[in-house]
Amino acid sequence: MPQFVIEREMPGVGNLCAGDLQEASQKSCHVLKDLGPDIQWVNSYVTDDKIYCVYRAPSADLIRQHAEKAGFPANSIAQVRAVIDPTTAE
Repeated sequence: MPQFVIEREMPGVGNLCAGDLQEASQKSCHVLKDLGPDIQWVNSYVTDDKIYCVYRAPSADLIRQHAEKAGFPANSIAQVRAVIDPTTAE
């Protein structure tokens, strides 16, 4: 299944407490459950003013639908074409 990176512009998100992040995660998971098994949240990286999320889904449209229903921005959605790491250099 295709993998996507979603950039969410959320000023001040890096200052949220663990409880706020847990609440947002629960909301996301609830919407994912409603959308069915074709979309999967892999993980997210929280920075000062953005969250970068990795999802698996058949299309960017399904990711946009998730963002809309969950009330999260999806400022940019890019399909992952390859994954590299230090072992790629070997």
